[in-house]
Amino acid sequence: MTKGLEVPPELLELAALRQTPVVRTTLKTAEFYRRIKPVLEEAFAARTTVHGSLADVYGVGLLFIGRSGIGKSECVLDLVERGHRLVADDVVQVTRRGSGVLIGQGHELAQHHMEIRGIGLVDISALFGVRAIRQQKRIEVVVQLEDWDNAKDAERTGLAQQEVEILDVKIPKVMVPLNPGKNLTVISEVVAMMHLLRYSGVDVAAAFNERLIRRMKEQRGIREYLQEDDE
Repeated sequence: MTKGLEVPPELLELAALRQTPVVRTTLKTAEFYRRIKPVLEEAFAARTTVHGSLADVYGVGLLFIGRSGIGKSECVLDLVERGHRLVADDVVQVTRRGSGVLIGQGHELAQHHMEIRGIGLVDISALFGVRAIRQQKRIEVVVQLEDWDNAKDAERTGLAQQEVEILDVKIPKVMVPLNPGKNLTVISEVVAMMHLLRYSGVDVAAAFNERLIRRMKEQRGIREYLQEDDE
């Protein structure tokens, strides 16, 4: 009941019978709806849990997935050491906001702890400070870490962009094959920067492909001209 109106006794009886709370406020209806809407959206939003690590890299939310022990936590730890921020490790709680926004955050009991094999639990905020963590972040790119022998279909040019679906929302996916000596941290930074370029309208792979096709057409035109020259 808005505007401070009295609640009819009949409504209170029905609410008590149905075990439903009744809210009474002095706010006008429009203002009360504006304030309660985000609370209801958060309470009834679609949710799921993903096994992976979520990091904020140059403002881009990178969700690292892959088999257990492949190096997701170690990669994110290296990113934190380079100045980026940890959102969640091991268990990422994903919430869909609106029609196509996925928000990831860690479990409240984890509190930005990471499990590093051979060391144990690491408190990121205690080691690197509050600037090294975030409470939540929008998931924008999924980075799948794959063993080298199982990543024969990894993209080479970037023309065919892969996607993964989480809570009916399609997210760009990048598969990174791992082999000894690969600098996964730098690759992750490049993935984030490439996403920012695409977001601003710059597609490097498409531009290179167009330039290559244009050069091939020019060379074909020169060959046809020389073949028709009978002098």
